[in-house]
Amino acid sequence: MTTPQDVVRRQLSEDATRAAKLAGVIGWPIGHSLSPRLHGYWLREYAIDGAYVPLAIEPENFAAVVEVLPELGFAGWNVTVPHKEAALAAVSQADDHAAKIGAVNTVVVTGGGVTVGSNTDGFGFMENLRDQAANWDPTSRPAVVVGAGGAAKSVAWALADAGVPELRIVNRTRSRADALATAIGGPAVAVPWGGRADALAGAGLVVNATSLGMVGQPPLDLPLDGLPTNAVVNDLVYAPDTTELLGQAQARGNHTVGGLGMLLHQARRGFAAWFGVEPAVTPALRAHVAAGLGG
Repeated sequence: MTTPQDVVRRQLSEDATRAAKLAGVIGWPIGHSLSPRLHGYWLREYAIDGAYVPLAIEPENFAAVVEVLPELGFAGWNVTVPHKEAALAAVSQADDHAAKIGAVNTVVVTGGGVTVGSNTDGFGFMENLRDQAANWDPTSRPAVVVGAGGAAKSVAWALADAGVPELRIVNRTRSRADALATAIGGPAVAVPWGGRADALAGAGLVVNATSLGMVGQPPLDLPLDGLPTNAVVNDLVYAPDTTELLGQAQARGNHTVGGLGMLLHQARRGFAAWFGVEPAVTPALRAHVAAGLGG
């Protein structure tokens, strides 16, 4: 009979099982993940005796596998699709941000095998904006978030916590925008899809938190005519590097921010907890990870 330990051991290289420090990323499938490339760069950069491994775990095996990872020496792990919601239920404790969003993407194993789950997407989003749009002030003007899925939830909560005076949530399915706006309360308002162009009036930031514009997906249909030219346009999509939305924004003079930096910055907290070094997001790292996109 195959045990959860057997499932994991089959996917670990001999070098990984002998590593002094061990972490990884769990998904199904997992071959698309850039996380091993990202964390592998940092491990080499900081000369750390450790390994970060991809683990392809089917949904029906997820709970059993994560239960035994601490026994196999894992200091923690990342979680990607489709396991983020299941990860929230599987950890011993979850931080407030993960509980709000309903999903965990980073797990740290503490003393006695206790697993602490967090969601670092909101942190990565805000850090990327601070890095790539240093003059943007979250408290100055309204922000518009397009989408109401997992990524949009992380972004919307992060913006609300940052003090945006108004948070306009636009989604094709109005009920999902309503639900997210109600959960956040305060500055959040839902905007019908038909009102998306008008929602840009006076905004200081627009975020595409959908998959529209990604390679293989149709572009996001968002006319920018009513957006101030001094607003920031952020697309969470990072393949391609410059989406149609970002190209249109650049043509009219808006400052633009791509999505790759969010991926890089959200990884910092997990790496620091597992390997004991606070890593830096550098141009060299960006180029290395971007090369893994195959163009």
